[in-house]
Amino acid sequence: MSRPRPEATLITPQVLRGWRLPEPTGGKESRGSILVVGASTETLGAVLLAAEAALRSGAGKLQVAVPSKVAPHVSISLPEALVRGLPSTEAGAIRASSAELVLDLAQRASAVLIGPGMADEPETRGLVEQLLPELEGPVALDALGLAAVTADPSCLHRLAGRAVLTPNPTELAIALHGEPDEIDADPAGAALRLAEQARAVVGLGGATSWIAHPDGRLWQDESGGAGLGVSGSGDVRAGIVAGLLARGAEPAQAAVWAAHLHGRAGERLAAQVGRLGFLARELPPEIPRVLAEVDL
Repeated sequence: MSRPRPEATLITPQVLRGWRLPEPTGGKESRGSILVVGASTETLGAVLLAAEAALRSGAGKLQVAVPSKVAPHVSISLPEALVRGLPSTEAGAIRASSAELVLDLAQRASAVLIGPGMADEPETRGLVEQLLPELEGPVALDALGLAAVTADPSCLHRLAGRAVLTPNPTELAIALHGEPDEIDADPAGAALRLAEQARAVVGLGGATSWIAHPDGRLWQDESGGAGLGVSGSGDVRAGIVAGLLARGAEPAQAAVWAAHLHGRAGERLAAQVGRLGFLARELPPEIPRVLAEVDL
């Protein structure tokens, strides 16, 4: 017999003020370091969006691991970052055999985000499967970074709840081996199902954001608007989650705050630019302003 669906907590500034983010105590070291692993030669922008969003969310140090072919471009676009180039396939995707080169950065990072802009499902899955057994800190998996979870949800069990998954509805359907219509019919239930299977927090994007905890807790966020349905928006949201994890937020807290920060950033741009037509690259600069609003 299935347990009854918990009532979702509506995310509001008041809810967030009662669940304050960790306060930095000094320099960049106290705000944590984030490692973003991702990109291919065709989707470099995803990493740039996620990495900037992580810094805008308060992380102190930025490290990025990308295919070596695009590493020089990342260094120029992200002067704040330490950039490591990784061996890539002929098509420009990160090779699974790069795991050892990633690990030495990952093991020194406060949090790791894997997935934005990655290509080649078998290579990405192999990379994640090699990394997960070696990681002790919080991990966020986005986009194709979820491939290992799709293959085996138990791959995250050893992390004991320190993982956050940030799928969109299509990616959630793939992870659950279901159909998009099933997710559309019950997004909250689908998020809870994956959270329980993977023993990880799930932050599902969409017109309504749902955050599901493996213990059954559920949050919903109604902020945002149609303008957030634009290329790169999900990469920004994943970057916010990772940045908050790096500065010490617990996984559910990072996902809950990220949903609202992302949504409110979209609302701010809708007021300034128009309901539709603002760009994902315009979202990260709004994040500190939304953080300041919540802190009022």
